[in-house]
Amino acid sequence: MFNIILFGPPGSGKGTQSEKLIQKYGLKHLSTGDLLRSEIANQTALGLEAKKVMDKGELVPDEVVIGMISSAIDANVDAKGFLFDGFPRTAAQAEALDKLLALKNAPIAVMLALEVSEEELITRLMKRGETSGRSDDTNMETIKARIAEYHKKTTAVADYYQQFEKVASVKGEGSIENIFGALCNEIDLRKEQ
Repeated sequence: MFNIILFGPPGSGKGTQSEKLIQKYGLKHLSTGDLLRSEIANQTALGLEAKKVMDKGELVPDEVVIGMISSAIDANVDAKGFLFDGFPRTAAQAEALDKLLALKNAPIAVMLALEVSEEELITRLMKRGETSGRSDDTNMETIKARIAEYHKKTTAVADYYQQFEKVASVKGEGSIENIFGALCNEIDLRKEQ
């Protein structure tokens, strides 16, 4: 099983690139937001627990999210691998994810980090805000705060995976095809090992 974490700040092209990677490599997309919504809709024990927490306005505990990821992996035993999107967001989550994946003999192969300048991110998000209807993409201060929050939180995750030499930084500016090619090169290097 070949598992990838795709990282990048808001507006870096994660959504576009993850779709292309999933299609090319036959990966299963694992978005923690989607998992939460699905578990709640299906009224599973984990979903009901998560809903109680969310209804109080609190963040769902890492153990619950890891439990949902474990269930998703178990439900997709024939998957070639998973592309993790939006998780892990902290070093503690990365450690918990690694422990879970070690139990399933399916470690993270690479953390792909899309690197995009703040100026480009702002331009992309403001443009997306014109068409997406997302209010968080139309306010310059909100955009800057989201980018700063991303960098503040995710640096620790990159540092965590760096100690295992699993981080690959990829320039996220240029054509969609060129960026995709660079991501594929990083994946193919690791698939051959």
